[in-house]
Amino acid sequence: MCNDTIIAVDVAKSIFEIAVSSEPGKVDERDRLSRQRFLDFFGNRPPATVLMEACSSAHYWARKIEGLGHRVMLLPPHQVRPYVLRNKTDRTDTKGMLEAYRNEDIRPVPIKTLEQQTVGSLHRLRSAWMDERTAKINTLRGLLRELGLVIPVGSQNVVPRAWSFIEDADSGIPDALRPLLAELGEEIRELDRRTKLVERQLEALANSLPAIERLRTIPGIGLLTATALFAFVGDPHRFPSGRHLASYLGLTPREYSSGSRRTLGRISKRGNAYLRTLLIHGARVILWHAKSMKQPDRLRVWAQRLEATAGHNKAAVALANKLARIAWVVWKNERTFESVVVPAA
Repeated sequence: MCNDTIIAVDVAKSIFEIAVSSEPGKVDERDRLSRQRFLDFFGNRPPATVLMEACSSAHYWARKIEGLGHRVMLLPPHQVRPYVLRNKTDRTDTKGMLEAYRNEDIRPVPIKTLEQQTVGSLHRLRSAWMDERTAKINTLRGLLRELGLVIPVGSQNVVPRAWSFIEDADSGIPDALRPLLAELGEEIRELDRRTKLVERQLEALANSLPAIERLRTIPGIGLLTATALFAFVGDPHRFPSGRHLASYLGLTPREYSSGSRRTLGRISKRGNAYLRTLLIHGARVILWHAKSMKQPDRLRVWAQRLEATAGHNKAAVALANKLARIAWVVWKNERTFESVVVPAA
C-alpha cells in the first residue's frame, strides 16, 4: 500500500530532480540524483506515489520504480506545462507536476509494457524509412523530369523505369549523373527491403498476441493499424466507452458552444496523428471495395449511404470514428468482429 507521500521526478539523461511532498501545495524535500543513485533512492523509501512526465525513457523508469513497490503515474507533458510558474527549470517542473496531479481532469498515461514499446519502435522505424523513401523517389523523379524523362504514376514504376533510362546510352542522361542516379535507385531498393523487414517482424509479433489477431478481424483494420493500436493506445480499459477512444484519437468534432448555442466544427485532430491516418486510410479502403461487393454487410451499407449524402471525405472520417469505437468493443470484450450481411432488396 502507498502512503500519502507524493514524489515528483523530472527525468533527464544524467541528473534527476526530485521533489517530495506529504501535503498538497508544499514541498518537504528536494534532491538531485545521478543516474547511478536514482533507483537506490526509491529502493530505500517506503511505497509512495511517483509522478513523472510521459517523455523519453519515462516508461522504462516507470517499470523499474513499480518493481520496487511504488505506484507510478505518468502525466501528459502538455497538460503539466500550464502549472509551471515563471521560468522553466527542473525545480519548477517538479512543482508543476505536484500541482497538476491534484487536477482530476488530467488523465495519466498508461505505462507501456516492453512488448508495446517494441511494436511502437518498429512502427517508428518503418515510418521514418517510408518518409525517407518518399523523399528519394521524389528526388529521382524530379531529376529525370528535368532531363525530359517522365516516369508514370506509381512508386512501383520509379526504380525499374529509372534503371531503364540509366542503362540506355541514348536516353540523354549526362555521364556524370548516371552512377549517382544508380546509387539513388539502390538506396530506394534498400529502404524497400528495410520496410518489408519491419513488416515481417510485426507479423511475427502479431501472431503471438491474441489482441492484435482479434483487431484484425475488423474491416479496414489490418496488420499496421492493429499493431499501432496495441502499441500507442495500450489498454482499452482506460476509456469508459468507444466514443472516448474516438475522441482521444481526434476523430470527433471540435466544439465551440456558449449558452443555448452549440457549434460543432471539423474534427479536433488531437491525439496520435499516425494512428488517426491509418484509421482514415482503412475507412477509404472499405468505401472503395464496398462498391464492388454484391452483398455488403451492415457497416459498408451504412458507409455507402453516408457517402452518398455527405461526400467521400466526410464519410471516410465518420467511418474511421466508427472503426475506432468497434475496435474498443472488440479489444475490451476480447471477442472477434462479426459482420452482419444485409439481404438484397
